[in-house]
Order: sequence, then structure tokens, then C-alpha cells
Amino acid sequence: MNPARGSRGGGGELGLLAAFVVFLCLVSLLPMARLLWEGVAPGGDPQLAVLAEVLSAGSTWRATANSLQSALGGTAISLLLGGVFALLVALTDIRAKPALVFCFLLPLMIPPQITALSWAQLFGPASPLLNTLGLAPPPGSPHPLYSAGGVTLLLGIQHAPLVFLALRAGLRTLPREQVEAARAAGAGRWRVLFTVILPLMTPVLVAGAALSFVSAIGNFGIPALLGIPAGYTVLPTLIYQRLSSFGPAVISEVAVLSILVGLIAAGGLLLQSLVLRRRDYRSFTAVSQLLSYRLGASRRLAEAASWTVIALILIVPLVALVATSLVTAYGVPLSAGTVTLGNYVEVLFRQAVTLRAFANSFVLAGAAALLLVAVAGPLGYFLVWRRSPLLRGLELVAELPYALPGVVLAIACILVFLKPLPVLGVGLYGTLWIILFAYLARFLTLALRPTVAAFHQLDRALEEAAQVAGARFLRRLRDIVLPLVAPAAAAGGLLVFMTAFNELTVSALLWSGGNETLGVLVFNLDDGGSTVLASAVAVLAVLAIVVLMALLQLLAPRLPAGVLPWGR
Repeated sequence: MNPARGSRGGGGELGLLAAFVVFLCLVSLLPMARLLWEGVAPGGDPQLAVLAEVLSAGSTWRATANSLQSALGGTAISLLLGGVFALLVALTDIRAKPALVFCFLLPLMIPPQITALSWAQLFGPASPLLNTLGLAPPPGSPHPLYSAGGVTLLLGIQHAPLVFLALRAGLRTLPREQVEAARAAGAGRWRVLFTVILPLMTPVLVAGAALSFVSAIGNFGIPALLGIPAGYTVLPTLIYQRLSSFGPAVISEVAVLSILVGLIAAGGLLLQSLVLRRRDYRSFTAVSQLLSYRLGASRRLAEAASWTVIALILIVPLVALVATSLVTAYGVPLSAGTVTLGNYVEVLFRQAVTLRAFANSFVLAGAAALLLVAVAGPLGYFLVWRRSPLLRGLELVAELPYALPGVVLAIACILVFLKPLPVLGVGLYGTLWIILFAYLARFLTLALRPTVAAFHQLDRALEEAAQVAGARFLRRLRDIVLPLVAPAAAAGGLLVFMTAFNELTVSALLWSGGNETLGVLVFNLDDGGSTVLASAVAVLAVLAIVVLMALLQLLAPRLPAGVLPWGR
């Protein structure tokens, strides 16, 4: 260690580290600790009575069974869809891979409530698109997606990119020598796939499945828009219905329910760990040139099939959403006489609640992005270049609110801020600032990951030279370190903004009158019967997402590999 380290800037370094410890404890540990205290802490007979009442209620276990059914079914669909696309992109010579990857990952970037809304406009007797084409079922026919099957299908499509990303990353490190040895021994492509490649990819497939399962368990938007109309309740929608009906009076009950959601999610991650411990999947062969199968005459067929799937899961539902946004009333066919931009004029210039929701979402997403970018740079410095047991613990603390379902974090925030803050006497419950607090906790890891990746690729020589020259810690951080990681930090900020701008799961439980967000607005408009207005807002939200993804793509040449999910 350089002796100058302790005397030149040591106080500034320790002070900044202490500030980050306090910040992480406030936004990550405090809400989770408060939730656990409310749900399981010994509180005498009243507390036990609440616990017994929730756990003995039939609605609890019906919602739990539905959650498990839809999450497991959705995970199976995600594994199939994401796995096939990852194998095609990573191991074959199909063309236009960047465009294919971008389109396949877009459903992950589109908020689940908008995904559900677009698919809902595609089917059913009132679908403007089907009525225009003369394919709508008879009036009064049940909507096929308002069902357990509809919820399961869309959960699988929404989270298939998670499996794709995990498997593609694993295939990039696949030892080519083992595959070539199997082929030299006479094994065909399919036998190599099932006896060599997939067994080696078991860890990443299990990890992708676990991510898909946990995301499905905590998903609110899809079960809310498709499940509630059908009376199909999962745990997140049960929590929402209880809290919206009875308010803070049932906070102890929903705290128990949210802990149950968290336990199921944790169980999925624990099962992942147990499966991987049963066998050693490590390969001792060095990674060499990337494997690439030439499909020959089958390439056009594979490309056609891939783009057909993209059309079915992305393009056609979005076309249905646009069609609904352009008609005068839901159920009216789209024609020269019914087409109108009035819905866009209404939501952009006339409805106060719509303008307020856009403004609230912009302020919340912008503030969260700016604050988290400011935190991510220095915090990434400590996590990568100042490794210690404390800092490893801080990294886990930062990941916690993102790893758990959003509904768990929302209930935890309500518990923390239900009463005015001590000493200050200021209450955040029912204000916009409780949503901002939740966003800071929820999306910290999104801002942190690109910055951490950048630090791992930086050489410390410049910073160490400045230290030897007598520059104090804060000056080294300001003049040398932070400018080097600025592009990655900016990418993290855009990821935070893009995710927070349309977020629903957290804000659905935290919003109040006058504090609506864009995600809440889409849900409320559709729930209130204003489907054409909800579709117009959703189309604008999708356009915003595409623009933000394009901005991120402009930063791609200056970013570490792997920061952008749709990158090469």
C-alpha cells in the first residue's frame, strides 16, 4: 500500500464510503427489516392472530397455487422460446442477428401491462384489428386471454429474453474442442446438441429458468390486466386488491402475503443452487474460437421461422395496439371513416391526469436515474478496486431490492413511511417521494452493473500515478476515475430511466391521487373502460422505449462488452 494513501485523501475516502454504507442501509436494509418485523416478529396475540388469519384463508392458498401454476408454466415457455433463439443466434450462421436479437429482447423492455394490453387487443370479439379483417369471433364470445392460460402464455413470452441472455452468454464460453471431439467420433448435430452442448449449458439454463420464475412470481401487470377480469388471482394481485379495498388497515395482512411472495421467489433461487450443487459442471478446456454451425439449405427456413415468431409475439400485438388507439371507440373496425388521432390529442393535450402522469413519470425516472448515476460511479470504485468483506456485503445489499419481487419492496416502503419520519415529522406516505425512494432501492443495481463492468476493464495505472503525485482521493475520483467510467454510468442511467418511466408493480401500491405514474395510468384507463385512451398512452410509451434504446445504441462503441443486452 502506498503510504500516501492514508494521509492524502484517506479522510475523504472513508467519509464517502461511510455515506454509501448509510445510503444502502436506508434504501435496501431498512425496508426489508421493517417488513420482516411486521410479518414475523413476536408481537403477542394480535400479531399471531393476523398471521393465522392470512395463512388459514382459502384466498391465500388459491392465489399461491395460481402463482405457482402460472410461474412454472411461464418458465417452461421461456425455456423453450429463449433456449431455441439463443441456440440459433449463438451457434448458427443465420443472418441479421443484431436485428433479430433487438426484436426478441424488446418484449422484455416493454412494460408487462402494455404487453398484456396489446395482446388483449389482438383477440376477443371487440378487437378492432380482427373486426377490420372480418376475423372477430361472435359478440359475447369469451376472451381467450382472460384466463390462466393467457396469463401463463404472456409470462412466458415476457421473460423468454432472460433465458436467452443467460444461455447466449454461456454459449459464448463453450469449449469448442469438446464439440469437435464428439463430431470427430461420428456424432451428428442433434446428438452433439443433446449430449455435449446442453449438458455443459445446464448451469446457465438453470440460472435463466430461476430468473424467469422469480420474475413471473412477482409480475403484476400481466395478471392484473388478464387475470382480474377472469377472477384469476395471483399473490401480487391479491395484495393489490386487499390494499386498494381496505387501505393501511390491512397492512399487517399484506405484509404477511408479501413475505410469502418473497419466500417463494427465494425458494426458486435456492432450488437453483441445490440443482447445481449435485454435479460439477466446470470445464477445464480453454475457450477457443466461437462455434458456428453452417445451416446450408436450412438457413432460409430457420430465418423464416425466427422472423415469423418475432411477428407473432411482437409485431402483430403492437399492430393491434396501434389499431385500437386509432379508432373512435373500442370494438369499432378501423376504416377511413373511423380512423382518428383524437385519442392522442386527448391524452397529450386535454386530460389533466394524463399530462400529470407523464410529468410524474418523467420527474421520477429522471431523478432516480440522475441520483443513481451519481451513486454508481464512486460506489463501483469501492466495490471493484477496494475489495473487502464489508464491500462484498454491500454489493449483496444493493442487489436485494431488485432480486425480490417489486410488490415486496412496495409493502416494505409503506411500512417504513406509513407514519411521519422521526424528528423531522414529515410523512412520505401518499406522496410522490415514496415512489422515488422505492425506485432508488429497486433500480440501484441497474445503474451499478454497467459501471462495475467498466471498472473491471480499466487499468488503475492513471489513478495510482495521480496518487503518487499527491492528488487527494476526491480529486482523483473527479478528474481521472469518473470521466473514464462516464459512458458506462450514462448507459446505466438510461437503463434506469427506461425501466422506471413505465414501471407499474411498485407504483401500483404506492400511488395516490395526483401522484399517478404512466404505468398506473395505462392500468387505470383500461380498468375504467377507456381502452382506446389506454392504447394511445401505451403506444406513446413504446415509442419512448424504442427512442431510449436507440440512444443507448449510440453509446455502444464506448461501452464495455455486455452492458447492452441486445449488443453483440
